[in-house]
Amino acid sequence: MDATPPRIAFLGGYLPRLCGIATFTHDLCEAVAAAAPDSQCYAGAMNDRIEAYDYPPRVRFELDEKDLDSYRRAADFLNFNNADVLCVQHEFGIYGGPAGSHLLALLKEVRMPVVTTLHTVLRDPNPAQRKVMEELIRRSDRLVVMARKGAEILRETYGAPDAKVEIILHGIPDMPYLDSSFYKAQFGVEGRTVLLTFGLLGPGKGIEYAIEALPEIVKRHPNVVYLVLGATHPHLVARDGESYRLGLERLAEDRGVKDHVIFYNRFVSLEDLKEFIGATDIYLTPYLNEAQITSGTLAYVFGAGKAVVSTPYWHAQELLAEDRGILVPFRDPQAIAQGVCAFLDDPDCLRRTREKAYGLGRAMIWPAVAQRYLETFQLARTERRAAPRSAFANWTLASRPYDLPPLRLDHVVRMSDATGIIQHASFNVPNYHEGYCTDDNARAFILCNLLDELGGRPPSENLDRLATSYLAFLSAAMNRETGRFRNFMSHGRSWLEEAGSEDSHARGLWAVGTGAGRSRNAGHRRLSAHLFEHGFPVLEAFSSPRAWAFALLGIQEYLSAFPEQAEVKALREGLVQRLVSLWKGCATENWPWFESTATYDNARLCQALILGGPSTSNPEALEIGLRSLRWLTSIQKTQSGHFRPIGCNGFYERDGAHAYFDQQPVEAQAMVSACLAAHRATRDESWLREAKRAFEWFLGRNDLGLPLYDSSSGGCGDGLHQDRVSENQGAESTLAFHLSRAEMNFAEHSIEALPDNAS
Repeated sequence: MDATPPRIAFLGGYLPRLCGIATFTHDLCEAVAAAAPDSQCYAGAMNDRIEAYDYPPRVRFELDEKDLDSYRRAADFLNFNNADVLCVQHEFGIYGGPAGSHLLALLKEVRMPVVTTLHTVLRDPNPAQRKVMEELIRRSDRLVVMARKGAEILRETYGAPDAKVEIILHGIPDMPYLDSSFYKAQFGVEGRTVLLTFGLLGPGKGIEYAIEALPEIVKRHPNVVYLVLGATHPHLVARDGESYRLGLERLAEDRGVKDHVIFYNRFVSLEDLKEFIGATDIYLTPYLNEAQITSGTLAYVFGAGKAVVSTPYWHAQELLAEDRGILVPFRDPQAIAQGVCAFLDDPDCLRRTREKAYGLGRAMIWPAVAQRYLETFQLARTERRAAPRSAFANWTLASRPYDLPPLRLDHVVRMSDATGIIQHASFNVPNYHEGYCTDDNARAFILCNLLDELGGRPPSENLDRLATSYLAFLSAAMNRETGRFRNFMSHGRSWLEEAGSEDSHARGLWAVGTGAGRSRNAGHRRLSAHLFEHGFPVLEAFSSPRAWAFALLGIQEYLSAFPEQAEVKALREGLVQRLVSLWKGCATENWPWFESTATYDNARLCQALILGGPSTSNPEALEIGLRSLRWLTSIQKTQSGHFRPIGCNGFYERDGAHAYFDQQPVEAQAMVSACLAAHRATRDESWLREAKRAFEWFLGRNDLGLPLYDSSSGGCGDGLHQDRVSENQGAESTLAFHLSRAEMNFAEHSIEALPDNAS
């Protein structure tokens, strides 16, 4: 087997960030560095906040969890510094993107062997989680789990080969086997029996059930005290404050055991933690979720030789088997009380259990675990050399993903106020005289949802503020009496009509369907769903094909969250059939199109069938969508190879002339979206090239060779005229660019864009 790798990189959270993954990454990196003193061990740290952390020198690079580009930069750092192996700590919650998919952007580009430690292995993943896990398995040379159950799920749920999986127990500090009374005096609990739960607090810990068990325990053993050690999880504090902890304190008072519960609201150092564990007689883990494959807190206390009463989550089932602890049912205070009293009533049983736990714990101390990891690293390197991955054999800078312009939303923000986004601009200045419209606020709300899903800048709180304004506008636009969105509003906030066009109504539904399906803000999701359900029935009477198409795009988004809504599914079926019938009634060999004129937002008709068709009973829908889109790409491409959308000054009539100008940004955006949808449906790489061609129209690959996107302001010109770019940067055009950029960003890095033969 190879010698120890000279350069070993670790990726995960890192101390002083307060989370279990950060502690584990730090401890593993330090343990491996101690076990391999001739190797250079360093870490990359995931940041969950803008201001980052004061990391130790061991951290050589940092990643913003929501900034997709930072993952690419991290891959560059690892490649250019010739890391020999990368050890990734994986937990869905610490990486950005849908189901943490941003991590895949890094793994697609790193050239060294990858060993991934899976801290969570889900038996029932959602579709996004499944895709991420399957790709993670494919792109990792070795996989480490900390329990046999994890290996079993990898094999049965994801088809991971057994030969690729290692079981390495969770590392723990080496603690002496001492009587608990040795540590109790410093905590003021001498002479008392100490129960302990520690770790970041949150509702999933089930601590309320342990407190509910205390009256029965105290009745039989009055000297018991329950220490609850740990700060509330920072993300929970940001969202709910200290309501969970305060609720626990009120519960202890209500149950008459206030004097038997001590809360230590802090994240303690390892040395302090050792002393708390040392003072413990019985450890409680009343967790509520069976599907927990790893618990660092359980490993620490168990390995220190402490008796444990736990609910039967997967990690506990394995560690506490063969009388190494007591398992009790979930959410059962009486069973917890019985388990604790079983130990306290039988000191010999307590001693035997402790000895068994301590004995197994010798295999879990960090020096032993570090040695197992070094063996795994060496094996990964040997296997990679024996069977190099083709994906990396021809890696060059030219093969890396397409570089997109940096995200700059200055002009979107400039065009927005508390009411919503203003329609038009005079140059780059909002034109108040034109007021607002539902069309643009719908587009802006969709953009906010896409950007929030992608992560990166601007900060999520700014996106949330913008999204709130746009959704509030859409809510105000909905006329509850008619079920129709109004469209135009003056700058003085007066509606200028009772109902907007069919197209604007359908765009509004598309936006709120997107909010219902994608938003991570619970209030936004609920309001979006409410607006969608209020506004979709009127679609039955609509006659505009583009309204049908926009509505179908919104229906797809809505059904991703509410897949059993029979009325919405029936409407999708009907709208798909209408588009198919429209195409059959007009299309010929030389004019495979839906109407006798190709006008505006043309590619949306194709996109609606590509996305909606496969979910209906109409077998022709997808092929019609693809065929019509192929024709549309062919007539919107010049001999020199750049994108030339149908101009709005005359459009394109069958047997007539193709209008070249004025070219509108929404046409390029629609083509980007439709081609990316076609790629997801077919995995045909040519569609990615067509999407890129259309996107580059914004950047100057067009008839005039002039960019419409203004990188200094973040705005986009309102159109390409025969002799110039429009100097006005209205909302529709600016949003068309940013929506196109967001979708290209998804295509470059999302799990849906990964080719089936990726290695």
